[in-house]
Amino acid sequence: MNSGKLTHLVYTSLATPQFDTTQLESLLQQARSNNQQIAVTGMLLYSDGNFFQVLEGEEPLLLKLFDIISTDGRHEKVVKIIHEPIARRAFSDWSMGFAEIDPFEFEEVDGLNDFFQRGQSFVALQQGRAKRLLSAFVAGRWRARLGSATS
Repeated sequence: MNSGKLTHLVYTSLATPQFDTTQLESLLQQARSNNQQIAVTGMLLYSDGNFFQVLEGEEPLLLKLFDIISTDGRHEKVVKIIHEPIARRAFSDWSMGFAEIDPFEFEEVDGLNDFFQRGQSFVALQQGRAKRLLSAFVAGRWRARLGSATS
């Protein structure tokens, strides 16, 4: 598949209601299966009812996928933060990497510490802070929790 330019799309949302372990595993299994079929890669962070997701792939496919995600009743307040071309994938090994993060761990990331100390949720993140969170992840923070390349 090479019909569209390589893009990443980052969004946040709130789970309705918060997911338990079984629900998260089911969501991930479905996402991984669907993403492999359309050559979408990425990662999902979940923390205290908040989702932060990065999707990578060809732009037309990502836009169609985001339309589906946006109307999924398992979450609300879906906010697209970043949608831009990329030179290469940051998560090429994962159809959907996943990490469940304690909210206090975000306070250790430069540029995010004050944000999460105020009790803000992911949906209030603006592009600059979202890029800091994404950069922290790409640089290795939490990546070890994601497991194998098929995750």
